[in-house]
Amino acid sequence: MAKNKQKRVCLITGASAGIGEALAHEFAKAGWDLALTARREDPMVKLAQQLKKAYGTTSHIIPADLSKPGACVDILARLDKKGVQIDGLVNNAGFGLTGHFTDNDWQAHKDFLTLMLEAPTEMSRLVLDGMKARRFGRIINVASLAGHVPGSRGHTLYAATKSFLIKFSQSLNLEMAEHGVKVSALCPGFTMSEFHDVNETRGAVDKLPSWMWMSAQEVAESGFIALERNKAVYIPGGPNKMIALLARLIPESWALKLMNKNSDRIRKGTK
Repeated sequence: MAKNKQKRVCLITGASAGIGEALAHEFAKAGWDLALTARREDPMVKLAQQLKKAYGTTSHIIPADLSKPGACVDILARLDKKGVQIDGLVNNAGFGLTGHFTDNDWQAHKDFLTLMLEAPTEMSRLVLDGMKARRFGRIINVASLAGHVPGSRGHTLYAATKSFLIKFSQSLNLEMAEHGVKVSALCPGFTMSEFHDVNETRGAVDKLPSWMWMSAQEVAESGFIALERNKAVYIPGGPNKMIALLARLIPESWALKLMNKNSDRIRKGTK
């Protein structure tokens, strides 16, 4: 009997919960094997077992902290030793650094920027040569609706890094089109996940109306379809699309006033 053709492998960062976990299901459902990385190993082991049972997916589990220098190179080196070739990448790992800019010391900001900005950029650079050579690749950079609207008080660097990911993805999308590599920035709004518990904003965001929320599964399913359609930037959900459109259309001074008025509803500021 002939051996089965080796399945493509997608590396997903921040794969232990939320959108990362949901995207793992989407790629597995589409016939991919996976390389899962996050700081917490136990949730990834559980996810790998679920995917194996549901789709026959092989998952390579690499516990790692992407806020540490050299983490990207180390992850890919460990996969290379296993003979794992990366044809897909989801840059999803992230968190929100709560409080105003001067509430946190520089090391906290540096770790945040390493994880949120440097790691997805470096990881993309490290895998793209192979994708170009094989004339096939898929990259999702999980950005945010926050990257489309004015910055707010609190979580000062969050929107800034997400804006970077959006522009970075647009440029990569254009550069990689002739090489068979599709790149998309996925820009969800409020998503039901552990993110707000970790950032200590659960109490505030739970007061928001239900129409502003999407499930991680909804975000992942529509984001995966957008990637296959090679949409450089994709905002899931009608309300989120409308918010992004209004942010572009109204005068910036109005948008800033609105954001300032509502910052305390959606961000944890200082006491």
